[in-house]
Amino acid sequence: MAAISRFPLLSWTTITPVLGVLLLVVAWGRDLAPVLVALVAVVLAATVLAAVHHAEVVALRVGEPFGSLVLAVAVTIIEVALIVTLMVSGGPEASSLARDTVFAAVMITTNGIVGIALLLGALKHGTTLFNAEGSGGALATVITLATLTLVLPAFTTSTPGPEFSAPQLAFAALASLALYAMFVFTQTVRHRDFFLPVTEEGVIETEEHAEAPSGKAALASLGFLLVALVAVVGLAKIESPAIEAGVRAAGFPQSFVGVVIALLVLLPETIAAARAALRDRIQTSLNLGYGSAIASIGLTIPTIALATVWLDGPLLLGLGPMQMILLLLTVLVSVLTVVPGRATRLQGGVHLVLLAAFLFLAVNP
Repeated sequence: MAAISRFPLLSWTTITPVLGVLLLVVAWGRDLAPVLVALVAVVLAATVLAAVHHAEVVALRVGEPFGSLVLAVAVTIIEVALIVTLMVSGGPEASSLARDTVFAAVMITTNGIVGIALLLGALKHGTTLFNAEGSGGALATVITLATLTLVLPAFTTSTPGPEFSAPQLAFAALASLALYAMFVFTQTVRHRDFFLPVTEEGVIETEEHAEAPSGKAALASLGFLLVALVAVVGLAKIESPAIEAGVRAAGFPQSFVGVVIALLVLLPETIAAARAALRDRIQTSLNLGYGSAIASIGLTIPTIALATVWLDGPLLLGLGPMQMILLLLTVLVSVLTVVPGRATRLQGGVHLVLLAAFLFLAVNP
């Protein structure tokens, strides 16, 4: 397998992150005119796409499932930074932002990313194949994390309202970290083969079909990925007042801000999962989807729990009845999708309908 030795220093994927950082320096702390707000939005979207490219270069170098893990952790860093930043500046109205964003991330990953991947893969290649052992373990981790952190707070009695008491929040944070660590160890060390693509005969594919980049190219992409992540977090913070104002102007519930954040930070993984599906690498797509959900809960909740030391106001984590029904339905459908180890466009369509139901009810609860 030949290695890519040349790294294009002057391309949109290298210029955009640098432009994003420069724009961040110029616009930080200033009241922007509508034209500049629109410019920030365009540069932000382009920087997200550049981050996708560099994450995929790094992923090709390290191979699966490490590549999926790189992208999952990268976007979770963006998510955590946005939530903490908005909670600091949002006041009491932001008390449920972490819950809204994490739940939206779970629904978008398990229904959106998985649904798009299955549908695209089935449309191009027929029946999609994946490793049910690895995907099943990942899904079980998602279900456990979501129940511990998003469902139980609505039923505990130590504190009034859908929130944990301090000891309960500490336990949920530690449990989330422990589950995330166990999943990463299982995915990357002990049972790495469970998360590799499989063929029609059930043989595990250990070789990437795409040309692997050289070490220098991968290191350069890693550097530009970090620059892009800094730019995305900063520009999203600048854009957040416009997002909140737009949500209010549209008459949407305040909780929809969390949906917008989740859609933004999960765009890189959605694109990467779609590309993998078109290359008939459905296992990679599922790694991205379920891995993102695990990282979103397993890293976000502990970080937010730590941030409550200096954040004012309650931390509302418990889901409402409608959200619990959507989560339960997602769990049942996901189990039926994963267990056979193969899926058709029907399963992809079912997941996308569930995503559409979530988005519609988020706008019109």
